[in-house]
Amino acid sequence: MRLYVLVPAALLGLAALGCGGSDPEPNNPSQMQNQYGASTQYPPGQYPPGQYPPGQYGQPAPAGQYGQPAPTDQYGQPTGTPTTPTPTTPAAGATGGQASPIAPTMVAAATPVLTAMAASEVQGMQAEGGAFAGQFQDGQTLEQPFNIQPGKCYSVIGVGVGIQELDIQLVAHTPPMPPVVLAQDNTTGPNATLGGKGQCFKNPLPIGGPAKAVLRVRGSGMAVGQIYVK
Repeated sequence: MRLYVLVPAALLGLAALGCGGSDPEPNNPSQMQNQYGASTQYPPGQYPPGQYPPGQYGQPAPAGQYGQPAPTDQYGQPTGTPTTPTPTTPAAGATGGQASPIAPTMVAAATPVLTAMAASEVQGMQAEGGAFAGQFQDGQTLEQPFNIQPGKCYSVIGVGVGIQELDIQLVAHTPPMPPVVLAQDNTTGPNATLGGKGQCFKNPLPIGGPAKAVLRVRGSGMAVGQIYVK
């Protein structure tokens, strides 16, 4: 029974098409264009009936736009999108490294202080070599090598300019053995004394060896040091 209903309906549809001639469909803009010989102009942002920009009213949008997922690579990262590396900021107080050696004359402001401290702290001792100085950033160190002699006693004085804290160590280092701290100051502030007031470090061994005086600072500025012996 269904077959008999469909066939007459189809024939009626064809008959309607044959009688319709070439009249344009009222809602077909392409036939309207052909009939009047020119296309209809639409203001910007408006489109012919049934035509819409991608991503609106159910039209498919390019990947990555209007909420559509962007393509990704095998690691799940978006493809075709450059990434900007995040700069790494060093932790505060973790500068470390070696200070820049400078001529002691560049720390002229510290010379009177160094002279006064020597007269008070290391009476009867002689300077071992010349003074040494450096330009420091927070946490940096400056090393002054020298040779410890058997039976001798050593002190070190340091003066800082612009820094918060100056620490001094006396270190023995005979490669391939690791460095050994022989003595260190117990003072605070920008000026420091190791082995002052008769408490100099005395080498208890009958032999000498390579050593170094190490200045370490907190804060930024300059510092000068001098080794004394008797």
